[in-house]
Amino acid sequence: MSRRPPPTPADWLIFLAFLLFGVAEELDGVMGSGEYGRPWWWIGVVVIAAVLVLFRQRVPFTALVAYVSINTPLTAYHGDMFAAWQLYVHLLLLFTLLSVFPLEDRRAVAGLSLTAVYAVVVLVTASDLTPGDVAVLLVMISLAGGAGIAVRHHRQVALQAQERGELLAREAVTEERFRIARELHDVVAHSVSVMVMQAGAARLMLRPEQAVEREALNVVEETGREAVEELRLMVGLLRTGPVKDGLAPQPSLARLDELVEQMRLAGLDVRLTVEGDPVPLPAGLNLSAYRIVQEALTNTLRHAGPTTSEVRISYRSRMLCLDIVDEGPRDGRVPGMNGTGHGLVGMRERVALFHGRLSAGPRPGGGYGVSVSLPIAGRITVVT
Repeated sequence: MSRRPPPTPADWLIFLAFLLFGVAEELDGVMGSGEYGRPWWWIGVVVIAAVLVLFRQRVPFTALVAYVSINTPLTAYHGDMFAAWQLYVHLLLLFTLLSVFPLEDRRAVAGLSLTAVYAVVVLVTASDLTPGDVAVLLVMISLAGGAGIAVRHHRQVALQAQERGELLAREAVTEERFRIARELHDVVAHSVSVMVMQAGAARLMLRPEQAVEREALNVVEETGREAVEELRLMVGLLRTGPVKDGLAPQPSLARLDELVEQMRLAGLDVRLTVEGDPVPLPAGLNLSAYRIVQEALTNTLRHAGPTTSEVRISYRSRMLCLDIVDEGPRDGRVPGMNGTGHGLVGMRERVALFHGRLSAGPRPGGGYGVSVSLPIAGRITVVT
């Protein structure tokens, strides 16, 4: 069995509560008059019981067995002087045991059996018991055991939900990384293919006596073709769809108008604003920026429904800023988990890839906003 944590502050508070309650009840018995006065050593039993309560989470089965072994014989001997704290301690230990072990576990079965023995001893030895007292005892034992079973069940459900959430998050991260790898593969394959074509065109323009130059360009062409083929072999397993043409145009910020038009047809009123002078961007950065805007708009349509959204692209000094905001649902309903699902996971992956910053969350005036800052290298490389 896994090692359990030491007592928590809450356990210490419960320990003190049971200790004070038991000692107070026993002092009343010690100072009671007549032959039914409680012996002073019962206070020591209270201390032992409180210590078992303190460590009940660490050793639930041992605590219950030890308490029953001490309390049941004493209850049988002093049945007429039965104290309330004795029953409360037993109920708490039973609750703890069943909240840890399933009913089919032999420790849970043993704990229930010991509880049954204890209940029989209480009912047999106590005097002046009414049917109502018997019913209360049985109901309290049932409530303690049922509460323990319910707590264990809900704890298992919560743990399964947490594990499932972590699994889905890992799957989402892996899926998005695969998608990024596929897209970057297409970008590199496209760029290398263009380079190979330009090298071939330059080779055909050489004069016959330029043999050295022709050989160098031949090497460039062959190396480029081999690089494209190696890329296809290494990343091919990541593909879930058909292989695209290496020369196919890639999504980029220059094609945002097409994306905006698609979203408008789907019912989303999108306004596109570009601030600053657009500059050529590296193909991977350009593609990721497009995907971030696409995912943010898709999340808006999915969670807020047909509403008004604004996309602002800002070209700043060494920084590309993306702001996608919406006004929230038009019907006044509370939106779903906008921006907290797998879409946000994918956006974070892309932003982290380029060492950028991302913030997303509800806006003070209503709606939702996504803000992204992507650093641009000092010398921008133009990839055609």
